[in-house]
Amino acid sequence: MVRDVAMTAAVLGFFSAAWFGWAQDRPPASWKVRLVVGSVAGMALAVAGGLLAWRNWDTGSVLGDDASMRTYLIIVGIEFGVAALGVLVLFATRRAEFMPPWICLVVGVHFVPMAPVLENAALYVLGALLTAVALAAIPLARRRDVAVSASTGAGAGTVLVLFAAGTALTMLW
Repeated sequence: MVRDVAMTAAVLGFFSAAWFGWAQDRPPASWKVRLVVGSVAGMALAVAGGLLAWRNWDTGSVLGDDASMRTYLIIVGIEFGVAALGVLVLFATRRAEFMPPWICLVVGVHFVPMAPVLENAALYVLGALLTAVALAAIPLARRRDVAVSASTGAGAGTVLVLFAAGTALTMLW
């Protein structure tokens, strides 16, 4: 359905821009232009997807019935709860620098139950890639001597903007 595809591009584009923004925490100078380009591309995809979804709102959605919407909201609620709990533990243990990979991990894992609800098998791949970014972020940050938020944000932003663009391209076919 056009509305669902457009909303997927909008949401992924928006969150790619957010992750690229988080990557702005002490990135190497050579990353700065790419992070800004990624943020702008993500926001452009978010706006374009949002406008297309709005224009096609009456075309229906996989979340059109109460059971699907309830399942969707339960998954999102669990995701937010688990992410918040982890952030509180990291903050309390003075490990706040690990918040970005923790959130990225939770987001990646949440796509596994979300894929069948949204009837989008590509979300399994997206989830696996975001999980891989989360797991690689800390060793990569240490090896390249960058902030963990920079490595996580750049990786997650790149994965999300590519998926948002790929989703948008499916609307052209």
